[in-house]
Amino acid sequence: MIPIVFLLALVGLMVGMSIAGVGPGNHLIGEVLLLVGLFLLFFGAGIYIGAALGVLGLIVGFAFSDRPFWTFIGQTVWNPSSSFVLVAVPLFLLMGEILLRAGLSDRLYKALNVWLDRLPGGLLHTNIAASGVFSAISGSSVATAATMGSVALPFFKGSRYDPKMVLGSLAAGGALGNLIPPGITFIIYGLITETSVGALYLAAVGPSILVVALFVLVILWKARTAAPHADPDAPRVPLSVKLRSLVDLAPTATLILIVLGTIYGGLATATESAALGVVGAIVFAAIEGRLSFKMLNASAEATARNTALIGLILFGAYVLNYVFVSLGVPQALAKLVSEMPLPPWAIMLLIIGFYLALGTFMEGFSMVVTTIPVIFPVVVALGYDPIWFGVIVTMLVEIALVSPPDGTVLYVLQGMRRDGGPITDVFSGVMPFVLVYILAVIFLMWWPQLALWLPNMVR
Repeated sequence: MIPIVFLLALVGLMVGMSIAGVGPGNHLIGEVLLLVGLFLLFFGAGIYIGAALGVLGLIVGFAFSDRPFWTFIGQTVWNPSSSFVLVAVPLFLLMGEILLRAGLSDRLYKALNVWLDRLPGGLLHTNIAASGVFSAISGSSVATAATMGSVALPFFKGSRYDPKMVLGSLAAGGALGNLIPPGITFIIYGLITETSVGALYLAAVGPSILVVALFVLVILWKARTAAPHADPDAPRVPLSVKLRSLVDLAPTATLILIVLGTIYGGLATATESAALGVVGAIVFAAIEGRLSFKMLNASAEATARNTALIGLILFGAYVLNYVFVSLGVPQALAKLVSEMPLPPWAIMLLIIGFYLALGTFMEGFSMVVTTIPVIFPVVVALGYDPIWFGVIVTMLVEIALVSPPDGTVLYVLQGMRRDGGPITDVFSGVMPFVLVYILAVIFLMWWPQLALWLPNMVR
Protein backbone atom coordinates (compact mmCIF):
# COMPACT_ATOMS: atom_id res chain seq x y z
CA MET A 1 0.00 0.00 0.00
CA ILE A 2 2.82 2.46 0.86
CA PRO A 3 4.51 2.25 -2.58
CA ILE A 4 1.19 2.63 -4.40
CA VAL A 5 0.37 5.72 -2.32
CA PHE A 6 3.85 7.10 -3.09
CA LEU A 7 3.39 6.60 -6.84
CA LEU A 8 -0.08 8.14 -6.82
CA ALA A 9 1.29 11.08 -4.82
CA LEU A 10 3.85 11.70 -7.57
CA VAL A 11 1.09 11.64 -10.19
CA GLY A 12 -0.95 14.01 -8.04
CA LEU A 13 2.02 16.37 -7.84
CA MET A 14 2.31 16.32 -11.62
CA VAL A 15 -1.40 17.06 -12.02
CA GLY A 16 -1.24 19.90 -9.50
CA MET A 17 1.75 21.50 -11.22
CA SER A 18 0.02 21.25 -14.59
CA ILE A 19 -3.11 22.97 -13.22
CA ALA A 20 -0.87 25.68 -11.77
CA GLY A 21 0.63 26.23 -15.21
CA VAL A 22 3.95 24.49 -14.55
CA GLY A 23 4.66 21.36 -16.55
CA PRO A 24 3.96 19.67 -19.85
CA GLY A 25 0.17 19.81 -19.92
CA ASN A 26 -2.75 17.42 -20.03
CA HIS A 27 -1.44 15.19 -22.81
CA LEU A 28 1.42 13.82 -20.72
CA ILE A 29 -0.83 13.55 -17.66
CA GLY A 30 -3.26 11.37 -19.58
CA GLU A 31 -0.50 9.06 -20.72
CA VAL A 32 1.00 8.72 -17.24
CA LEU A 33 -2.38 8.18 -15.57
CA LEU A 34 -3.27 5.51 -18.12
CA LEU A 35 0.08 3.80 -17.64
CA VAL A 36 -0.10 3.82 -13.83
CA GLY A 37 -3.69 2.61 -13.81
CA LEU A 38 -3.09 -0.23 -16.28
CA PHE A 39 0.15 -1.24 -14.56
CA LEU A 40 -1.61 -1.55 -11.19
CA LEU A 41 -4.41 -3.50 -12.85
CA PHE A 42 -2.02 -5.93 -14.57
CA PHE A 43 0.13 -6.29 -11.47
CA GLY A 44 -2.90 -7.02 -9.30
CA ALA A 45 -4.12 -9.60 -11.80
CA GLY A 46 -0.78 -11.44 -11.66
CA ILE A 47 0.03 -11.06 -15.36
CA TYR A 48 3.63 -11.98 -16.22
CA ILE A 49 5.72 -8.81 -16.20
CA GLY A 50 7.17 -9.29 -19.70
CA ALA A 51 3.71 -9.65 -21.25
CA ALA A 52 2.36 -6.79 -19.15
CA LEU A 53 5.05 -4.40 -20.36
CA GLY A 54 4.53 -5.29 -24.02
CA VAL A 55 0.75 -5.01 -23.78
CA LEU A 56 1.07 -1.69 -21.97
CA GLY A 57 3.21 -0.39 -24.81
CA LEU A 58 0.66 -1.43 -27.42
CA ILE A 59 -2.27 0.04 -25.45
CA VAL A 60 -0.54 3.37 -24.89
CA GLY A 61 0.50 3.41 -28.54
CA PHE A 62 -3.04 2.79 -29.76
CA ALA A 63 -4.42 5.43 -27.39
CA PHE A 64 -1.97 8.25 -28.11
CA SER A 65 -0.05 7.47 -31.30
CA ASP A 66 -1.19 7.26 -34.91
CA ARG A 67 1.64 4.92 -35.97
CA PRO A 68 0.60 1.23 -36.42
CA PHE A 69 2.56 -1.09 -34.15
CA TRP A 70 3.54 -3.44 -37.01
CA THR A 71 5.71 -0.66 -38.51
CA PHE A 72 8.04 -0.55 -35.49
CA ILE A 73 7.64 -3.60 -33.26
CA GLY A 74 9.94 -5.87 -35.30
CA GLN A 75 12.88 -3.47 -35.34
CA THR A 76 12.27 -2.48 -31.70
CA VAL A 77 12.57 -6.10 -30.53
CA TRP A 78 15.40 -6.96 -32.92
CA ASN A 79 17.77 -4.21 -31.74
CA PRO A 80 18.26 -5.45 -28.16
CA SER A 81 18.13 -9.13 -29.16
CA SER A 82 21.02 -8.66 -31.60
CA SER A 83 23.14 -6.50 -29.29
CA PHE A 84 26.71 -7.74 -28.82
CA VAL A 85 26.77 -6.25 -25.31
CA LEU A 86 23.71 -8.27 -24.24
CA VAL A 87 25.43 -11.56 -25.16
CA ALA A 88 27.44 -11.17 -21.94
CA VAL A 89 24.31 -11.87 -19.86
CA PRO A 90 23.82 -15.56 -20.77
CA LEU A 91 27.58 -16.11 -20.73
CA PHE A 92 27.93 -14.89 -17.14
CA LEU A 93 24.90 -16.97 -16.13
CA LEU A 94 26.39 -20.04 -17.81
CA MET A 95 29.70 -19.56 -16.01
CA GLY A 96 27.93 -19.46 -12.65
CA GLU A 97 25.91 -22.59 -13.43
CA ILE A 98 29.04 -24.54 -14.40
CA LEU A 99 30.85 -23.48 -11.23
CA LEU A 100 27.91 -24.56 -9.09
CA ARG A 101 27.71 -28.02 -10.67
CA ALA A 102 31.49 -28.44 -10.61
CA GLY A 103 31.49 -28.05 -6.82
CA LEU A 104 33.82 -25.05 -6.86
CA SER A 105 31.35 -22.85 -4.95
CA ASP A 106 31.28 -25.42 -2.14
CA ARG A 107 35.08 -25.41 -1.94
CA LEU A 108 35.06 -21.61 -1.92
CA TYR A 109 32.71 -21.51 1.08
CA LYS A 110 34.66 -24.06 3.10
CA ALA A 111 37.98 -22.32 2.44
CA LEU A 112 36.69 -18.94 3.56
CA ASN A 113 35.10 -20.49 6.64
CA VAL A 114 38.50 -21.74 7.80
CA TRP A 115 39.70 -18.12 7.97
CA LEU A 116 36.55 -16.41 9.29
CA ASP A 117 34.94 -18.91 11.65
CA ARG A 118 36.47 -17.49 14.85
CA LEU A 119 35.27 -13.92 14.27
CA PRO A 120 32.22 -12.73 16.27
CA GLY A 121 29.39 -13.97 14.11
CA GLY A 122 31.53 -16.74 12.62
CA LEU A 123 29.75 -18.36 9.71
CA LEU A 124 27.68 -15.22 9.07
CA HIS A 125 30.85 -13.46 7.93
CA THR A 126 31.54 -16.44 5.69
CA ASN A 127 28.11 -15.93 4.08
CA ILE A 128 28.99 -12.34 3.15
CA ALA A 129 32.56 -13.07 2.05
CA ALA A 130 31.67 -16.13 -0.04
CA SER A 131 28.75 -14.31 -1.66
CA GLY A 132 30.99 -11.34 -2.43
CA VAL A 133 33.66 -13.50 -4.06
CA PHE A 134 31.12 -15.55 -6.01
CA SER A 135 29.45 -12.32 -7.16
CA ALA A 136 32.70 -11.36 -8.87
CA ILE A 137 32.21 -14.24 -11.32
CA SER A 138 28.43 -14.69 -11.51
CA GLY A 139 27.02 -11.21 -12.23
CA SER A 140 23.59 -12.12 -10.86
CA SER A 141 22.08 -11.61 -7.41
CA VAL A 142 19.58 -14.44 -7.80
CA ALA A 143 22.30 -16.84 -8.98
CA THR A 144 24.56 -15.80 -6.08
CA ALA A 145 21.80 -16.22 -3.50
CA ALA A 146 20.74 -19.60 -4.90
CA THR A 147 24.31 -20.90 -5.07
CA MET A 148 25.42 -19.70 -1.65
CA GLY A 149 22.11 -20.74 -0.09
CA SER A 150 22.48 -24.29 -1.35
CA VAL A 151 26.05 -24.43 -0.04
CA ALA A 152 25.66 -22.56 3.27
CA LEU A 153 22.33 -23.68 4.74
CA PRO A 154 23.53 -27.25 5.52
CA PHE A 155 26.38 -25.76 7.60
CA PHE A 156 23.88 -24.12 9.97
CA LYS A 157 21.70 -27.18 10.56
CA GLY A 158 21.62 -27.88 14.31
CA SER A 159 23.85 -24.87 15.10
CA ARG A 160 23.22 -22.12 17.67
CA TYR A 161 22.85 -19.43 15.03
CA ASP A 162 19.61 -17.43 14.82
CA PRO A 163 17.85 -18.59 11.62
CA LYS A 164 16.75 -15.02 10.93
CA MET A 165 20.32 -13.75 10.90
CA VAL A 166 21.48 -16.70 8.79
CA LEU A 167 18.84 -16.04 6.15
CA GLY A 168 19.33 -12.29 6.37
CA SER A 169 23.08 -12.52 5.82
CA LEU A 170 22.60 -14.88 2.87
CA ALA A 171 20.04 -12.50 1.34
CA ALA A 172 22.37 -9.54 1.87
CA GLY A 173 25.25 -11.48 0.34
CA GLY A 174 23.08 -12.41 -2.62
CA ALA A 175 22.27 -8.74 -3.12
CA LEU A 176 25.93 -8.16 -3.93
CA GLY A 177 25.59 -10.21 -7.12
CA ASN A 178 24.64 -7.28 -9.34
CA LEU A 179 26.68 -4.58 -7.59
CA ILE A 180 30.08 -6.29 -7.58
CA PRO A 181 31.47 -6.41 -11.15
CA PRO A 182 30.61 -8.06 -13.48
CA GLY A 183 26.99 -7.33 -12.51
CA ILE A 184 24.40 -7.89 -15.22
CA THR A 185 22.43 -4.75 -14.30
CA PHE A 186 25.40 -2.62 -15.38
CA ILE A 187 25.30 -4.29 -18.79
CA ILE A 188 21.60 -3.52 -19.24
CA TYR A 189 22.03 0.05 -17.99
CA GLY A 190 25.00 0.59 -20.31
CA LEU A 191 23.01 -0.80 -23.25
CA ILE A 192 20.01 1.45 -22.62
CA THR A 193 21.94 4.64 -21.86
CA GLU A 194 24.95 4.02 -24.15
CA THR A 195 27.31 4.26 -21.17
CA SER A 196 30.62 2.39 -21.02
CA VAL A 197 30.17 -0.90 -19.15
CA GLY A 198 33.87 -0.93 -18.25
CA ALA A 199 33.55 2.52 -16.64
CA LEU A 200 30.50 1.35 -14.71
CA TYR A 201 32.44 -1.65 -13.40
CA LEU A 202 35.26 0.63 -12.25
CA ALA A 203 32.76 2.93 -10.55
CA ALA A 204 31.25 0.00 -8.64
CA VAL A 205 34.49 -0.93 -6.85
CA GLY A 206 34.31 1.72 -4.11
CA PRO A 207 30.58 1.30 -3.35
CA SER A 208 31.00 -2.49 -3.29
CA ILE A 209 33.67 -2.23 -0.61
CA LEU A 210 31.48 0.21 1.35
CA VAL A 211 28.44 -2.09 1.28
CA VAL A 212 30.44 -5.17 2.29
CA ALA A 213 32.00 -3.23 5.18
CA LEU A 214 28.55 -2.11 6.37
CA PHE A 215 27.27 -5.69 6.21
CA VAL A 216 30.20 -6.84 8.34
CA LEU A 217 29.45 -4.12 10.89
CA VAL A 218 25.82 -5.26 11.08
CA ILE A 219 26.93 -8.82 11.79
CA LEU A 220 29.43 -7.66 14.42
CA TRP A 221 26.70 -5.59 16.08
CA LYS A 222 24.16 -8.42 15.96
CA ALA A 223 26.78 -10.95 17.13
CA ARG A 224 26.71 -9.44 20.61
CA THR A 225 23.29 -11.01 21.26
CA ALA A 226 21.94 -12.87 18.24
CA ALA A 227 24.92 -14.94 17.06
CA PRO A 228 27.22 -17.28 19.00
CA HIS A 229 30.81 -16.29 19.61
CA ALA A 230 33.66 -18.60 18.87
CA ASP A 231 34.16 -21.23 21.55
CA PRO A 232 37.42 -20.28 23.35
CA ASP A 233 38.01 -23.95 24.20
CA ALA A 234 37.64 -25.10 20.61
CA PRO A 235 40.91 -26.13 18.96
CA ARG A 236 42.41 -23.48 16.74
CA VAL A 237 42.92 -24.28 13.10
CA PRO A 238 46.66 -24.54 12.44
CA LEU A 239 48.15 -21.96 10.11
CA SER A 240 49.34 -24.75 7.81
CA VAL A 241 45.73 -25.90 7.35
CA LYS A 242 44.63 -22.34 6.63
CA LEU A 243 47.35 -21.91 4.04
CA ARG A 244 46.42 -25.22 2.36
CA SER A 245 42.80 -24.05 2.18
CA LEU A 246 43.90 -21.22 -0.10
CA VAL A 247 44.31 -23.82 -2.83
CA ASP A 248 40.51 -24.11 -2.90
CA LEU A 249 40.30 -20.38 -3.62
CA ALA A 250 42.64 -20.60 -6.61
CA PRO A 251 40.00 -21.50 -9.27
CA THR A 252 37.71 -18.66 -8.22
CA ALA A 253 40.59 -16.17 -7.96
CA THR A 254 41.81 -17.18 -11.41
CA LEU A 255 38.38 -16.66 -12.96
CA ILE A 256 38.06 -13.25 -11.30
CA LEU A 257 41.46 -12.32 -12.71
CA ILE A 258 40.44 -13.51 -16.17
CA VAL A 259 37.04 -11.77 -16.21
CA LEU A 260 37.79 -8.49 -14.46
CA GLY A 261 41.47 -8.29 -15.36
CA THR A 262 40.79 -8.40 -19.09
CA ILE A 263 38.05 -5.75 -18.75
CA TYR A 264 40.02 -3.34 -16.55
CA GLY A 265 43.17 -3.91 -18.58
CA GLY A 266 41.40 -2.99 -21.80
CA LEU A 267 42.17 -6.40 -23.29
CA ALA A 268 38.55 -7.48 -23.79
CA THR A 269 35.01 -6.18 -23.72
CA ALA A 270 32.54 -7.40 -21.09
CA THR A 271 31.14 -9.90 -23.59
CA GLU A 272 34.56 -11.24 -24.56
CA SER A 273 35.64 -11.55 -20.93
CA ALA A 274 32.43 -13.45 -20.15
CA ALA A 275 33.26 -15.92 -22.93
CA LEU A 276 36.76 -16.34 -21.49
CA GLY A 277 35.20 -16.94 -18.08
CA VAL A 278 32.99 -19.72 -19.46
CA VAL A 279 36.02 -21.41 -21.02
CA GLY A 280 37.88 -21.10 -17.71
CA ALA A 281 34.95 -22.56 -15.77
CA ILE A 282 34.84 -25.55 -18.16
CA VAL A 283 38.59 -26.10 -17.71
CA PHE A 284 38.29 -26.08 -13.90
CA ALA A 285 35.28 -28.41 -14.06
CA ALA A 286 37.41 -30.82 -16.11
CA ILE A 287 40.26 -30.57 -13.57
CA GLU A 288 37.77 -31.39 -10.80
CA GLY A 289 36.57 -34.43 -12.76
CA ARG A 290 33.02 -33.03 -12.92
CA LEU A 291 32.94 -32.20 -16.62
CA SER A 292 30.41 -34.26 -18.55
CA PHE A 293 27.83 -33.79 -21.24
CA LYS A 294 25.07 -34.20 -18.68
CA MET A 295 26.51 -31.43 -16.50
CA LEU A 296 26.97 -29.06 -19.44
CA ASN A 297 23.46 -29.81 -20.67
CA ALA A 298 21.95 -29.05 -17.24
CA SER A 299 23.96 -25.80 -17.04
CA ALA A 300 22.84 -24.78 -20.53
CA GLU A 301 19.18 -25.53 -19.76
CA ALA A 302 19.24 -23.43 -16.58
CA THR A 303 20.98 -20.61 -18.45
CA ALA A 304 18.45 -20.77 -21.29
CA ARG A 305 15.52 -20.50 -18.87
CA ASN A 306 16.98 -17.48 -17.09
CA THR A 307 18.02 -15.82 -20.35
CA ALA A 308 14.54 -16.29 -21.83
CA LEU A 309 13.03 -14.75 -18.70
CA ILE A 310 15.31 -11.70 -18.94
CA GLY A 311 14.82 -11.45 -22.72
CA LEU A 312 11.01 -11.38 -22.57
CA ILE A 313 11.08 -8.64 -19.93
CA LEU A 314 13.60 -6.66 -21.97
CA PHE A 315 11.62 -6.95 -25.22
CA GLY A 316 8.34 -5.93 -23.56
CA ALA A 317 10.02 -2.96 -21.93
CA TYR A 318 11.63 -1.87 -25.20
CA VAL A 319 8.21 -1.79 -26.90
CA LEU A 320 6.80 0.35 -24.09
CA ASN A 321 9.87 2.59 -24.07
CA TYR A 322 9.73 3.11 -27.82
CA VAL A 323 6.15 4.31 -27.62
CA PHE A 324 6.93 6.66 -24.75
CA VAL A 325 9.98 8.12 -26.50
CA SER A 326 8.06 8.62 -29.75
CA LEU A 327 5.37 10.49 -27.79
CA GLY A 328 7.99 12.69 -26.12
CA VAL A 329 7.32 11.57 -22.56
CA PRO A 330 10.99 11.50 -21.37
CA GLN A 331 11.62 14.94 -22.84
CA ALA A 332 8.45 16.33 -21.27
CA LEU A 333 9.34 14.87 -17.87
CA ALA A 334 12.83 16.35 -18.09
CA LYS A 335 11.25 19.75 -18.83
CA LEU A 336 8.84 19.26 -15.92
CA VAL A 337 11.65 18.48 -13.52
CA SER A 338 13.76 21.40 -14.69
CA GLU A 339 10.84 23.73 -13.91
CA MET A 340 10.22 22.35 -10.42
CA PRO A 341 11.10 24.84 -7.66
CA LEU A 342 13.42 22.34 -5.97
CA PRO A 343 17.22 21.95 -5.91
CA PRO A 344 18.70 19.01 -7.85
CA TRP A 345 19.51 17.04 -4.69
CA ALA A 346 15.88 17.22 -3.57
CA ILE A 347 14.67 15.95 -6.94
CA MET A 348 17.23 13.14 -6.79
CA LEU A 349 15.91 12.18 -3.35
CA LEU A 350 12.43 11.97 -4.90
CA ILE A 351 13.81 9.71 -7.64
CA ILE A 352 15.50 7.49 -5.04
CA GLY A 353 12.27 7.36 -3.03
CA PHE A 354 10.39 6.44 -6.19
CA TYR A 355 12.74 3.50 -6.81
CA LEU A 356 12.58 2.35 -3.19
CA ALA A 357 8.78 2.35 -3.34
CA LEU A 358 8.71 0.66 -6.75
CA GLY A 359 11.13 -2.01 -5.56
CA THR A 360 8.78 -3.24 -2.83
CA PHE A 361 6.40 -4.70 -5.40
CA MET A 362 8.32 -4.84 -8.70
CA GLU A 363 11.25 -7.04 -9.72
CA GLY A 364 14.54 -5.12 -9.91
CA PHE A 365 15.50 -5.95 -13.49
CA SER A 366 12.04 -4.87 -14.69
CA MET A 367 12.50 -1.59 -12.84
CA VAL A 368 15.62 -0.78 -14.83
CA VAL A 369 14.36 -1.54 -18.32
CA THR A 370 11.00 0.14 -17.63
CA THR A 371 12.09 3.36 -15.95
CA ILE A 372 15.62 4.21 -17.09
CA PRO A 373 14.64 5.48 -20.57
CA VAL A 374 12.25 7.93 -18.85
CA ILE A 375 14.31 8.82 -15.76
CA PHE A 376 17.73 9.04 -17.42
CA PRO A 377 17.04 12.28 -19.39
CA VAL A 378 15.79 13.83 -16.16
CA VAL A 379 18.99 12.90 -14.32
CA VAL A 380 21.17 14.25 -17.12
CA ALA A 381 19.14 17.48 -17.13
CA LEU A 382 19.86 17.84 -13.42
CA GLY A 383 23.59 17.69 -14.16
CA TYR A 384 24.38 14.31 -12.57
CA ASP A 385 27.05 11.97 -13.98
CA PRO A 386 25.54 9.00 -15.91
CA ILE A 387 28.19 6.64 -14.51
CA TRP A 388 27.42 7.69 -10.93
CA PHE A 389 23.70 7.30 -11.55
CA GLY A 390 24.29 3.82 -12.98
CA VAL A 391 25.83 2.77 -9.65
CA ILE A 392 22.95 4.38 -7.73
CA VAL A 393 20.36 2.58 -9.83
CA THR A 394 22.14 -0.75 -9.44
CA MET A 395 22.23 -0.32 -5.67
CA LEU A 396 18.51 0.51 -5.68
CA VAL A 397 17.87 -2.62 -7.76
CA GLU A 398 19.77 -4.64 -5.17
CA ILE A 399 17.63 -3.16 -2.42
CA ALA A 400 14.54 -4.11 -4.43
CA LEU A 401 15.75 -7.70 -4.66
CA VAL A 402 15.87 -8.01 -0.86
CA SER A 403 12.96 -5.73 0.08
CA PRO A 404 9.83 -7.35 1.58
CA PRO A 405 7.27 -8.27 0.49
CA ASP A 406 8.30 -8.95 -3.13
CA GLY A 407 12.10 -9.32 -3.06
CA THR A 408 13.08 -12.09 -5.46
CA VAL A 409 16.14 -13.14 -3.44
CA LEU A 410 14.00 -13.60 -0.32
CA TYR A 411 11.75 -16.13 -2.03
CA VAL A 412 14.72 -17.94 -3.54
CA LEU A 413 16.15 -18.52 -0.04
CA GLN A 414 12.77 -19.41 1.44
CA GLY A 415 12.34 -22.06 -1.26
CA MET A 416 15.67 -23.62 -0.29
CA ARG A 417 14.82 -24.04 3.40
CA ARG A 418 14.14 -27.52 4.72
CA ASP A 419 12.93 -26.55 8.21
CA GLY A 420 9.49 -25.37 7.13
CA GLY A 421 9.90 -21.98 8.84
CA PRO A 422 7.80 -18.97 7.84
CA ILE A 423 9.02 -16.47 5.26
CA THR A 424 8.71 -13.77 7.92
CA ASP A 425 12.02 -15.11 9.26
CA VAL A 426 13.65 -14.02 6.01
CA PHE A 427 11.84 -10.67 6.05
CA SER A 428 12.90 -9.75 9.59
CA GLY A 429 16.43 -11.09 9.15
CA VAL A 430 17.19 -9.01 6.08
CA MET A 431 15.78 -5.67 7.32
CA PRO A 432 18.98 -4.49 9.13
CA PHE A 433 20.94 -5.11 5.93
CA VAL A 434 18.35 -3.26 3.83
CA LEU A 435 18.60 -0.25 6.13
CA VAL A 436 22.41 -0.07 5.89
CA TYR A 437 22.14 -0.53 2.11
CA ILE A 438 19.90 2.55 1.99
CA LEU A 439 22.46 4.32 4.17
CA ALA A 440 25.14 3.43 1.60
CA VAL A 441 23.01 4.99 -1.19
CA ILE A 442 22.64 8.20 0.83
CA PHE A 443 26.38 8.23 1.52
CA LEU A 444 27.13 7.81 -2.19
CA MET A 445 24.79 10.69 -3.00
CA TRP A 446 26.59 12.87 -0.46
CA TRP A 447 30.05 11.79 -1.69
CA PRO A 448 29.79 10.83 -5.40
CA GLN A 449 33.58 10.65 -5.79
CA LEU A 450 33.48 7.30 -4.02
CA ALA A 451 32.19 5.93 -7.33
CA LEU A 452 33.79 8.37 -9.77
CA TRP A 453 37.41 8.57 -8.63
CA LEU A 454 38.49 5.32 -10.25
CA PRO A 455 36.82 5.89 -13.67
CA ASN A 456 38.20 9.45 -13.70
CA MET A 457 41.68 8.19 -12.91
CA VAL A 458 41.81 5.82 -15.89
CA ARG A 459 40.22 8.16 -18.43
